[in-house]
Amino acid sequence: MNKKAALALAIAILIPLTCYLVIKFASDESIAMPPRYFADSVITKTVDGKTTTDTVWHKVGDITLVNQLGDTVSLYDIKGKMIVADFFFTRCPSICPTMTRHMAKMQQSFSHMREGRRVIDSTVVNFLSFSVDPERDSVPQLKQYADRFGVNHDNWWMLTGPKKEIYDFALNELKLGLQDGEGVDSSFIHSSKFVLIDRDYVVRGYYNGLDTTSLKKLSADIGLLMLEKDKKKKRNLFRK
Repeated sequence: MNKKAALALAIAILIPLTCYLVIKFASDESIAMPPRYFADSVITKTVDGKTTTDTVWHKVGDITLVNQLGDTVSLYDIKGKMIVADFFFTRCPSICPTMTRHMAKMQQSFSHMREGRRVIDSTVVNFLSFSVDPERDSVPQLKQYADRFGVNHDNWWMLTGPKKEIYDFALNELKLGLQDGEGVDSSFIHSSKFVLIDRDYVVRGYYNGLDTTSLKKLSADIGLLMLEKDKKKKRNLFRK
């Protein structure tokens, strides 16, 4: 990576921290939030002669797999946080190491000093890396790969399990095949996309995990979603 690209990536990973500080002091409802993807239906209602429409957005279905620590975990175990997901395999000689390094830098951007040591703030984002070669990517293999890249296991799961379930999830729930301009081989998924999922399990964006400009946009969108009002909770920005 040249100096210009390294600088761009450094700037990109600082954006979530900046937005984290912004949320403590201001709330601007006019900010353009990342769009929602894949409407399941549109509900039309007429009340007192006034017609309104409400879009029901596709909620990503749950999936249960095993992470690099040997724990059985589910997507719906992650509550109240954004999710950034990608697809990789540990023997990948091309794009996967670069994508993993970029995600590792993004994870580190959510760290802070506590009692003289740097710790990851795991309350904002959970990172998920799904193996597309789960037959060979065993739990020990995933753990070795994670340690190689300095992964913090608290909020980054590298996942293995039945190949059919992983591929069905990628194609039918995350709709990965609709977003990759070069198409996705359903027999072996090898995409460079990072997928952003919000706190309601709705897809909010796709980003090129190899491109620093796209990563900058992902970081900015995470920050914006931190500002987004949770319709299920009362506004509570100015309380500790």
